[in-house]
Amino acid sequence: MDISRAEQRILHLLAQGGRIELTRDENRKIEKIQLFTREGWVFSGLDVIAFRKLKQKKAIRSSGGHPYRITERGLVLVRSQPDNR
Repeated sequence: MDISRAEQRILHLLAQGGRIELTRDENRKIEKIQLFTREGWVFSGLDVIAFRKLKQKKAIRSSGGHPYRITERGLVLVRSQPDNR
């Protein structure tokens, strides 16, 4: 399954130890999505559409109210690049 460059970049950041945190309003709708790198920086290239695509492809998952992390399926989808540590 092919994924876009934006999704690829998000998965790379998650594979390196990043996390996605959601802020919801009182109606439980997504108000804000933030992708934090492992260094604590916020990546601005994540929007609701990309988040939903990754979730639909089962590349990311949250369990027990924790932030979203990459899954085994996401690790298979992500292609290796030389900047990965």
